[in-house]
Amino acid sequence: MQRLRLDVAYDGGEFSGWATQPGLRTVQGELELALARVLRLEPSAVALTCAGRTDAGVHARGQVAHVDLPDAVGPPELRRRLASALPADVRVRSVAVAPGGFDARFSAAWRRYVYRLTDDPAGADPLARRHVLTWKRRLDCGLMVQAAGHLLGEHDFAAYCRKREGATTIRTLLRLDVEERPDGIETTVMADAFCHSMVRALMGALLAVGDGRLPPDEPARILATGVRDQRVTVLPARGLTLEEVGYPEDAQLGTRARQARTLRKLPESQA
Repeated sequence: MQRLRLDVAYDGGEFSGWATQPGLRTVQGELELALARVLRLEPSAVALTCAGRTDAGVHARGQVAHVDLPDAVGPPELRRRLASALPADVRVRSVAVAPGGFDARFSAAWRRYVYRLTDDPAGADPLARRHVLTWKRRLDCGLMVQAAGHLLGEHDFAAYCRKREGATTIRTLLRLDVEERPDGIETTVMADAFCHSMVRALMGALLAVGDGRLPPDEPARILATGVRDQRVTVLPARGLTLEEVGYPEDAQLGTRARQARTLRKLPESQA
């Protein structure tokens, strides 16, 4: 057996998210089915692990996954076979033998997402409409930048997450950059990890500031409460793309994986 790293891109519009779900079309399901078919394996023998499970409708340009397979087909040949076996809305960009200690999920040091939207009264470019949210109120990017600065660092993001039993909501937000571009507004969100719906909830808070419904310091106050706030809307998935996943040097992959599996707690001074 050998562990392979797969770099994957997909248009999430027709998928019910990454994770396999009975009776639903998912990215993981399509990939595992294609791998089993081209390698002539039982579907149960193929199990993918990804860097971050994206929700229904979320896109990816830089998803990373690993899979343990018999050492029978080289990475270049497997990539070629998958190109023919997969549907057009999911592509395996590269296949490589993973270094020792590599785990697509737990070895990851950070994930970078971009949320794309437009406040142009004419709406989104028709050619980009599946990947760009149209916001019907005009936005002040300067106010959004102010609000974003108060959210950086390590915090309990329970106010911006859907909690899961036994899982922590403590994360380190490394970047939250709002950039006004000729074709719309792009917000880059980077953290060591994300909890469920975190990026889209943070975006909902920033847009509430940008269109004047909240003052710039209010998202930080909401964060400090640790409680979901009805004024913060979880934005639609179609504007969100997983752009990149970062990993440490090969020698640190195992150490990073062990650290990531440890349940995190805030220092007492922040608790």
